[in-house]
Amino acid sequence: MTKHPFNEGTKLAQIFTILSDGKWHCGKHELPGTQPAKAIQIIRQHGFDIENSTHYCDKCKDKTVHRRLTSTIPVESSFVRLQLPSKLRQRILKHYNNTEAITLREMISNQLEVDHRFPQVRWSKDESYDVNMSEEELHRKFQLLTRQHNLWKSRYCEHCKKVGERGTFIGINYFAQGGPKWDPKIPNDDERGCLGCFWYNPDDWRLKLNELINESI
Repeated sequence: MTKHPFNEGTKLAQIFTILSDGKWHCGKHELPGTQPAKAIQIIRQHGFDIENSTHYCDKCKDKTVHRRLTSTIPVESSFVRLQLPSKLRQRILKHYNNTEAITLREMISNQLEVDHRFPQVRWSKDESYDVNMSEEELHRKFQLLTRQHNLWKSRYCEHCKKVGERGTFIGINYFAQGGPKWDPKIPNDDERGCLGCFWYNPDDWRLKLNELINESI
C-alpha cells in the first residue's frame, strides 16, 4: 500500500485501513463511529474511489450497506476545500434567513451547513473565497443544507460523476433544465451540466415545477 494519506489514530485512518484490503465491509458494524458516511465522503474528496453495495451481513442478520476501496492509489486528483471564513458563513446564513434549501424550514445556525451548489467531486481546481463577494454571487455559489441532506446530495453527485445519471428527488423524474443524463457535450468540470438538477438548486427546481403545474391546471 502507498503511504497512509490520513493521520494515524483518526477515524479517517481507521476506516481507510479497514477498506484498504479491497473487500466489502459492512458499514453497520465494521466501520468505526455511528455515522461513517462523513469520513467516507472526505476519503473520496482526497481522490479515492469507494464503492457502495447492499449485501446480506451474517453478523447483523440483515441487508446492510457495504463499502470497499477499489485502490489505495487515488484515482482522481484531490482539490483543496478551504475552511469557510466565519464572516462569509454569517453572510450566507443571513442571506437565506437560516432557511434550509430542501425543507424550507428556518433552523438554528448550528443545524445548517453551507453547501457549494457545484459539487466538489467535479472540481478541477482548488477553492478560493472572496468574503466580500456580491449577494448575487453568494446566492449562485452556496445554499444551506442539513448534514443529512448534504450527505444525501453528495451520494447523488458522486453517482452522477461516475455514471452520468443526474440525481432525482424522492423519485420525481423532473429536471428544470436538461434531462436525466449529464450532457456529454459538457465537460465533467463545467457547472452548466448541473443546471436544472434538483440538488444543484432546489429553489429553482421547485419554482419551475410549480410553473409547469400551474400551466396544466
